[in-house]
Amino acid sequence: MRHDKSLPLGAKIGILGDGQLGRMLSQAASRLGFKVVVFGPDAESPAASVSALSKVARYTDLEALDKFAAQCDVVTFEFENIPVASLEHLLAGGARVAPNSKALGITQDRVSEKSFARSVGIRTVDFHEVNSVDDLRAGVERLGVPSLLKTRREGYDGKGQVWIRDVADIEAAYASLGGRAAILEAKADFVREVSVIAARGFDGEVKTYPIGENHHVGGILSTTLAPAYVSESLRANAVEIATRVLEGLDYVGVLGVELFVLSDDSLLLNEIAPRVHNTGHWTQDGCLCDQFEQHIRAVAGWPLGDTEARFQIEMTNLLGPDVLAWESLSAEAGARLYVYGKDEPREGRKMGHINRIKGRV
Repeated sequence: MRHDKSLPLGAKIGILGDGQLGRMLSQAASRLGFKVVVFGPDAESPAASVSALSKVARYTDLEALDKFAAQCDVVTFEFENIPVASLEHLLAGGARVAPNSKALGITQDRVSEKSFARSVGIRTVDFHEVNSVDDLRAGVERLGVPSLLKTRREGYDGKGQVWIRDVADIEAAYASLGGRAAILEAKADFVREVSVIAARGFDGEVKTYPIGENHHVGGILSTTLAPAYVSESLRANAVEIATRVLEGLDYVGVLGVELFVLSDDSLLLNEIAPRVHNTGHWTQDGCLCDQFEQHIRAVAGWPLGDTEARFQIEMTNLLGPDVLAWESLSAEAGARLYVYGKDEPREGRKMGHINRIKGRV
């Protein structure tokens, strides 16, 4: 049903960020009849190459941001390291921005994120704020070893973190993060990791996709199988957690919620990703409305799409030189190849992914 937040056909959607997630968002928006303006530092980026317009500038360039916003009917973002101040500047200037700056600010900081989760009744691993080596010593004394030291901000795919396995490791671990503000997390005794991709519209409507099970290699997501084999109680618990996150943040758009599954099937929140997410790529071939279209629908004020799975999909990331096997990958029956258009297949760099159909649901 149309409401006062609904954008018409042909409206312009602005995307802050120009990587592969922006690329796939732009492609989804184009299919729905929208025009896309991408903002980012790279003129030859994956997103810019498939978008109607692009603005090349730093995310802190306020004048460039104003010109960008003037071209757009709504502004969204494709990764969580956009400066909060830049979003707040756009909002102060009257731009329509979704998701909001509150969601971005909370999820950019791991201490704030876990504190928020607990405030809305979501369990997390125990944690300790670290601003000095003395804080770290106190945290290790409280949480024990092994425990995981992470930077509070940035860091992904295993970067910006180090395990502390003995009290003798404390000073070296702290030094390895360059003195940055950090968080110490207790070891989670989990048996597997799952995630839920969820969406919320301007009208408060919430939809979730089936649960995915994730496997990492070297701290980087390798595969996601979805729908995963999970109990009904686990599924319901994951949906409840995602809904609490969406409503607690007054979130509009798609986000990913990563969860640890304990031996009794209970769940602990690992991380919240305020954007479309790698573990949701399976939806491109498993569902009628994938996560990218869903995000565009949400920020454009359109009705949310169908999230029911039609197929079980195994999504595999193509890292670095993996993508050079494109010829054999593209010849696979029952599989669909996605290539991001990046130039250098460096080791560990996400160059694309492949979705393999495992069966009908």
